[in-house]
Amino acid sequence: MKNVQASKKPNLLYLQIADKVIEIIRSRRLQPHDPVPSEGELAKLFGVSRMTSKLALEQLAEQGLVYRLPRRGTFLSGNQDGVLESGLLSADKKALPSEIKEKQCNQIALIVPHLSDYTSRIIAAAEIEARKHDCDLILKISQSKEDEDRCLQRLVDGGISGIILFPQGRKTCSDQVLRLKLQQFPIVIIDRIFREVQIDCVYHDHYLGSYQMTRYLIEKGHREIGYTSNSIDNITSREERYQGYIQALLDHAIPVKNQSILFKSVPCNPSHINEGDPEQERFIHENPQMTALMCGDDHVAVSTLYTALRMGIPVPDKLSIVGFSDIQLSALAPIALTTVRQDTEQLAQSAFNLLMKRVKHSLEKQITIKIQTTIVERKSVL
Repeated sequence: MKNVQASKKPNLLYLQIADKVIEIIRSRRLQPHDPVPSEGELAKLFGVSRMTSKLALEQLAEQGLVYRLPRRGTFLSGNQDGVLESGLLSADKKALPSEIKEKQCNQIALIVPHLSDYTSRIIAAAEIEARKHDCDLILKISQSKEDEDRCLQRLVDGGISGIILFPQGRKTCSDQVLRLKLQQFPIVIIDRIFREVQIDCVYHDHYLGSYQMTRYLIEKGHREIGYTSNSIDNITSREERYQGYIQALLDHAIPVKNQSILFKSVPCNPSHINEGDPEQERFIHENPQMTALMCGDDHVAVSTLYTALRMGIPVPDKLSIVGFSDIQLSALAPIALTTVRQDTEQLAQSAFNLLMKRVKHSLEKQITIKIQTTIVERKSVL
């Protein structure tokens, strides 16, 4: 008899998966007739059987939220009837995994992709904020995209209260981050933005910082302004800095010249930053008309500075050089570097305040916070 009664207990798992599909539809901003994840994709993403995924999609089809075409897939319908706003389990949200257990705000994790002057300042600022909130800060340094996913999973399995993630360079949001987002787990992304998914993030306004620095050079009288950077490699901060440079030139009616733009084929090596860079040397040699050079970050800028000096080019008398980030090295270079300063204290403070809202189950929609940058004037610009 006990077994019969147990078999009659409703299985809410497929309803939970159905609600997660609704979250995916919302976060990806799908439009009517856009494809939604398949049974196989859902099974892999949430670790359930294909049958459970099939039942979830059939449930959504019964509600009229999606329609299914044989051998083609499942698609969002135009008849949503408020389901996207409420979800299928709105009357029984206690069944959602992220709300099974009330978490205490006692341990917050910070994941960074590497140790550098910049990330070290973020870590120091995060430690200060953690103490303000009476939390312990757990630091993880991810070695790769795969290691980042493993770190996220282990931290969640270990009962961490929330996570601040400085992600590895990715073109799109990882499945692991998306899974945590759909489970309403408290997570805030810093210094990156994933445009295809609505998720809390705090990042510096790289576009405006680069725009203002380029305008600063223009106001100094420069018209032949080059640009050099490590390869963009799907990193939004590098992409936005480049876009800010381009837009500043266009807004001031200065032609954009392809020959005055270099994305390095080999990343700048901080360990050999004072040795000169053959690739930068060729670039400078082939552009004798340049009077100023905007660099995508301070490591590239300092390397370029050493390269120019080794070539016998006086800085800033013949070539002005500027950077981005204001790492400690920029003030210690042979000619102190004018650069864009990123406020790590404000970044950490905003990230912690936002994370604490999520730890306390704030139901506000996704929040994006842009931290403004400032120009630090030193000796490398004439």
